[in-house]
Amino acid sequence: MRAMPHADAKPALRRDLGLVQATALAITDMVGIGPYITIPLFLAAMGGPQAMLGWLVGALVAFSDGLVWAELGAALPKAGGSYNYLREAFGPQSAGRWLSFLMVWQIMFSAPLSVASGSIGFASYLHYLAPALPAWGERAVAGLFPLLLVALLYRRIGTIGKMSVVLVCGVLIGCLWIVLSGIPHLSAARLFDFPPEAFRLNWIFWAGLGHATLYALYDYFGYYNVCYLAEEIRDPGRVIPRAIMFSIITVGALYVFMTSAFLSVIPWRQILDSKFIASTYVEALYGPAAGKLMTALVLWIAFSSAFSLLLGYSRIPYVAATDGNFFRVFARLHPKGEFPHVSLIALGMAASVFSLGKLNEVIPGLIRAC
Repeated sequence: MRAMPHADAKPALRRDLGLVQATALAITDMVGIGPYITIPLFLAAMGGPQAMLGWLVGALVAFSDGLVWAELGAALPKAGGSYNYLREAFGPQSAGRWLSFLMVWQIMFSAPLSVASGSIGFASYLHYLAPALPAWGERAVAGLFPLLLVALLYRRIGTIGKMSVVLVCGVLIGCLWIVLSGIPHLSAARLFDFPPEAFRLNWIFWAGLGHATLYALYDYFGYYNVCYLAEEIRDPGRVIPRAIMFSIITVGALYVFMTSAFLSVIPWRQILDSKFIASTYVEALYGPAAGKLMTALVLWIAFSSAFSLLLGYSRIPYVAATDGNFFRVFARLHPKGEFPHVSLIALGMAASVFSLGKLNEVIPGLIRAC
């Protein structure tokens, strides 16, 4: 039995996340709306199906990077992830202190901008379901999106873990629907429909592969989210490395199979011009009603990713404040829920404001903030 806390005990983060919940959070963070909007760009980077090499190169980079995060997460199982790594690597009383301080300020801008990019993408994808949605309606949806995230995240981490399992089920259903629907239609002729000199190893090939790998990495990133939650994970030395590795392997396989399914059903030259590739793919196989259902699943996936993203980022200002390296108010935990509610609300409100902008304004700001 868990001992009853003393009446005067201060709230503290609770280790309520197991391997299933941690892996679910990592997968939902990785598989956001990204692949559903970048696969046409990914194929265009090399001008054909040979861009699939980008998934493999990206997986190798992500796996190597994931091993680093796994080692750090297991060795320093504290909330905040990279904040603590910088602090300990460069010395908590010397360069590590001001480097981690700068990192927190960077997060205060990059985290809301990251969530805002997902919010705007979510609202934009709604056009497939509601083509008559006016511009002000799209802005309103984008602005309210982060506030809904805050409302759902405003609870104990144990409950969040259960919610993450439900969310990842929707993510996997959407991905597996695409994969399983494509199996009967797999076409070697379309999968290997390479343009002339596709594998001529000149500078154009290597530049294209590098470009495709960048898109792949954008779609892979997110596995490190569990390191931000290390202080809320049971047996972090065992769970964090496994959650990171399981998520990278699972997502890598899904991306390869999903792209193969798209290429087998829709000629790659048509994919390049598609804005709603998943919806177009399902509609081609099953009709307009199924296309709308797929769109709803893509919106679920986008929501799940932003949910995990905001959850992880909210721990960084909190741990910096408890360390005396940021505003003290951010160190407050909810008295009953025992989660950093001030940090969560602050990042959510900032994301809501940024979400009122345009994607071509938010993304450059995000790149500069990072």
